[in-house]
Amino acid sequence: MTDAGLRHGRASLALSFCVQGVTFALLVTRIPAIQDRYGISDGLLPVFLAAVPILAGVGSVVTEKAVTRVRPGSVLRWAQPLVLLALLAVGAGRELWHVAVALGLFGLSVGALDASMNMMGVSLQRAYGRSIMLGFHAAYSLGGIAGASLAWAGAHGDLSLLASYLPAVVVLLPAALAGSRWYTEGRSTGAAGEAPAGGGSVPFRVLLPLCLVMSFAYIGDSTVSNWSAKYLQDVLGSSEQMSTLPYNVYMVTTLLGRAVGDFGVRRFGAVGVVRGGSLLAAGGFVVVAAAPGAWVGMLGFTLLGFGLCVIVPQTFAAAGRMFPGSSDAAVARLNIFNYVGFLVGSPLVGALGDAWSYRGAMLVPMVLVLATLVYARSFGTEPARYGGGHERARTADVG
Repeated sequence: MTDAGLRHGRASLALSFCVQGVTFALLVTRIPAIQDRYGISDGLLPVFLAAVPILAGVGSVVTEKAVTRVRPGSVLRWAQPLVLLALLAVGAGRELWHVAVALGLFGLSVGALDASMNMMGVSLQRAYGRSIMLGFHAAYSLGGIAGASLAWAGAHGDLSLLASYLPAVVVLLPAALAGSRWYTEGRSTGAAGEAPAGGGSVPFRVLLPLCLVMSFAYIGDSTVSNWSAKYLQDVLGSSEQMSTLPYNVYMVTTLLGRAVGDFGVRRFGAVGVVRGGSLLAAGGFVVVAAAPGAWVGMLGFTLLGFGLCVIVPQTFAAAGRMFPGSSDAAVARLNIFNYVGFLVGSPLVGALGDAWSYRGAMLVPMVLVLATLVYARSFGTEPARYGGGHERARTADVG
């Protein structure tokens, strides 16, 4: 495989990350409109919202089994169109069971998509021999900003869900299918008899530190996405308009941090970047908890974006370094804890806020993020440790 082939594979995977960012943002930012369209009660809504990450975890487990027989790129090639079609079905349905089926399909396929995308990202990083994982997640953040902007435009124009979703799917589905032609997977040659990336043993006790870090990071992330608007308005006394800003600022800082994060990893190493990100995120939670007013609270959420953004991509990359002969299985299992953190984070902060105070509740994800420092050594050494450089890697077209 030529350098041009690797570059094309890297660009096509970045496009997939970006498309998924748009798709997910279009779904989650229109949840109130989905609730109104289908008459979902406030009591039933959490069941629907919890079902998506639970089924996504199932999709990730299925993907772990599937990649022992087919390439991750083959899984990604069918999973991404299914996610887009499921989004369209959410907007097109009429009955409650319609949206239940659509969200179920969305959850299963998004689990397969997340797992396969990150498997390929880890494999390509191995082929490059240097950190590129943060760049893929920066593309996801860029897509999230674009998707949230499209959702705002749809809501502002009083468009139906179908009218909001259809143009995006019409553009993104062909683009994703066209980009999938260049999916490329980097594989290290390794020693004779080395297990393929999809096979081999992944002892859970060895992977556990990274699983905990993934959960802690997503607890922090879900705290921002689910509670930042309420916190700014109800606790810090901001206007309704200003309360919509923290998540947008968080997404922008996430994009900026990931855009330069790979350079930081190459300069300071993965351990140093993860430690720095953890300290910065913890500081952000402290600022949010102690903020006397809305603008200081905004500063705290800004720090959170810069701090949290580096942890998740580096956790996937560390799993690839930890299990070079079975990285696909490690990534699939690690991906499940993305959804565990999402499921735990929002209810945890809400329960503590109601029972105690929302300022105090912000200190709990702060402590969990700081716990990442305990496991920082699990992020290993430089990516070259597992055999960097094109001359020590082979690549295979997938699909």
